[in-house]
Amino acid sequence: MTILVTGASGTIGRQVVEQLVARGASVRALVRDPARADFPAGVGVVKGDLMDPDSLRQAFAGVSAFFLLNAVTPDEFTQALIALNVAREAGVDRVVYLSVIHSDRFVNVPHFAGKFGVERMLGQMDFSATILRPAYFMNNELTIKDTVLAYGVYPMPIGAKGLAMVDARDIGEIAAIELVRRTAAPEPMPSTRMNLVGPDTITGAAAAAIWSDVLGRPIAYAGDDTAAFERNLRHAMPAWMAYDMRLMAERFVKDGMLPEPGDVARLSTLLGRPLRTYRDYVAGIAG
Repeated sequence: MTILVTGASGTIGRQVVEQLVARGASVRALVRDPARADFPAGVGVVKGDLMDPDSLRQAFAGVSAFFLLNAVTPDEFTQALIALNVAREAGVDRVVYLSVIHSDRFVNVPHFAGKFGVERMLGQMDFSATILRPAYFMNNELTIKDTVLAYGVYPMPIGAKGLAMVDARDIGEIAAIELVRRTAAPEPMPSTRMNLVGPDTITGAAAAAIWSDVLGRPIAYAGDDTAAFERNLRHAMPAWMAYDMRLMAERFVKDGMLPEPGDVARLSTLLGRPLRTYRDYVAGIAG
């Protein structure tokens, strides 16, 4: 019984592949460029694109379940619907979908609204789905590490409400657990949603304090200027994406990304260990 992983070469997808292999699953990785694929031995690699139905028909042949991950792109929603329709054509109805926490509340943020739309389609199309709703990835801190080290400033405008930051390794492991569980079930299981959070809620000031402690020198929090955040992002990404990220940051500042009661305990039980902490993650990348 083969499990297909889309977005397999990315930060989360690679973790899912490795965790599935560790559990003895037969894994097929969907990638755009097989020549650049670097996966554990035994992983099948198939060339494909979520906007190419023919390549997806090949990818879904003989598959029992799949992990659906869509990058933040203007056609993200279309990609997901094509993948879901081709999966249904192939008789594959078991899926783990990577959404985002508060997708049903932060509906003014384009990529949140798109993911909530996919969640709705999973229900209407009768998929047996685990919908994973992760909070802010700790791994995003790799993109600001050089700024912190060079200028002594934590630049992400994450506000004072706090984000329940989660490690990509925990996301990948939970996704693999759910994929194996759904694949092994004799009948399709009821769909479920699951918030993926870390053990601590990190504010902008707390993040700066943790960096300060790890580095042994003062790191300041740059504040909540989301307009400046958008302007800076335009040097590294298209204008539409920078604006999308600004809208997300505004919701960070206004509402935070807070876990629901029981989330941390539920995830810790599922993993059989404590969730990885932001402090440990920072210590791991700061050197």
